[in-house]
Amino acid sequence: MRNELKRFFAAHAWVQGAWARDVLLTVDTRGAWSGIQVDTPAADRKSAIVLDGPLLPGLVNAHSHAFQRAIAGLTERRGAAVAARTDDFWSWRDRMYSVARRITPDQLESIAAVLYAELLVGGYTQVCEFHYLHNAMDGKPYADPLEMSLALVRAAQRVGMGLTLLPTLYMRSGFGVPGLREDQRRFASTPDSVFRLVEGVKAQAGALAHVNVGVAVHSLRAADAQAIKEVAAFASSGGLPVHIHIAEQKMEVQDCIAQTGQRPIAWLMDHLPVNAHWNLVHATHTTVEELQAVCASGGSIVICPSTEANLGDGVFDLSGHSGIGGHWSIGSDSHVTRSWTEELRLLEYSQRLTQGRRNVAAQTGGLDSTAAALFEGALAGGEAAAGMPLGAIELGHRADFLVLDEQSSALLGVPANHVLDALVFSSPDARFKEVFVAGQRRVTEGRVRGRASEPELWSQLAQDFVQTMKTLWT
Repeated sequence: MRNELKRFFAAHAWVQGAWARDVLLTVDTRGAWSGIQVDTPAADRKSAIVLDGPLLPGLVNAHSHAFQRAIAGLTERRGAAVAARTDDFWSWRDRMYSVARRITPDQLESIAAVLYAELLVGGYTQVCEFHYLHNAMDGKPYADPLEMSLALVRAAQRVGMGLTLLPTLYMRSGFGVPGLREDQRRFASTPDSVFRLVEGVKAQAGALAHVNVGVAVHSLRAADAQAIKEVAAFASSGGLPVHIHIAEQKMEVQDCIAQTGQRPIAWLMDHLPVNAHWNLVHATHTTVEELQAVCASGGSIVICPSTEANLGDGVFDLSGHSGIGGHWSIGSDSHVTRSWTEELRLLEYSQRLTQGRRNVAAQTGGLDSTAAALFEGALAGGEAAAGMPLGAIELGHRADFLVLDEQSSALLGVPANHVLDALVFSSPDARFKEVFVAGQRRVTEGRVRGRASEPELWSQLAQDFVQTMKTLWT
């Protein structure tokens, strides 16, 4: 169903990196911005929908593993299995696999639907789903190989979330290893199977709103060079975004050096045609030369501050990367938080803690406002991650936007030109009163409405989620 032409009016809206006043916005029948007028006279605002609060563009969540929402809050105890050794990323991964091995398509859909609803309420309007749960529990393909992929599509459609699905190549358990571990058998894929998933989702979702595809390579340790090159060539031929986990853990860097003689990003830049379609996830452990090479290629870094902190990965060199004009986006990855304001706050605070100074992003970006530097960086990188014109109040971009609740305690009494600063740096988080995707209202008063006419959508989503969690954990 096509949208009707709509006109919105906001007393304050974030346009071209700054607050503009008296903004009249027009959304065309495709759900894209077709008119933007600032300092609009009162006579021109007649018949426009008046938005009750400052307006921000919606943000892309550039990295998600939806099924991991089922373990949020459940991996914060050492347990007997790791009591005698260090609890780190690798021990967390073993616990994460306990869900990955058992989850069904219906359970994945119920988990993803709750997650996507939470992300919408938290101000994300598109999510990039790094999807590697391809096969049945025994490791064999489902009768319909799209079974798990379409569960994610259905979940996004139900709540009205935009989705970039990234079928992921996963062939081996580590550098120099011939195959996967037993607990990784559901991840098994080849370049050809990834291509079929991409084409299958495109065919199935062609008539669905706000669904597109890209490709992902789990990591350099998870596939050989020839397979990665095949996926890269396929993506290039279709202009698809490419995502890859890289340099997240020190051991991963050490293993790559031992196997290839190079650090992960250095190897990637030397062997693959990295360009503006590429999104390097985490890149926690980098050198100045590697960041310079990524920047020169036009590629982007996907930073996941809450997950990187939760897993003890380390701190990304934001000031070094941004200081040379590098592009970046944010993702919530394992979903220990579903709020982009918390991700941006943690990103800046990690820089302050390690560097011993304040307003790092503002200084690096040459701006007065740290929140503006962070928000603008995340918006620009999110568009590249999703492979769609998103994340800006700009002609031709999809009309995704957020309406702030000025009565939220964090915003009470805050001058208009400091609202974004307070949104990011004053806790508890301010609420988004309304969230729109392609000009359609998806969240009202902090409650998800969804695409379907379900009057109590959240109640049903929550009920299904609770039942799924009982089945998984009882």
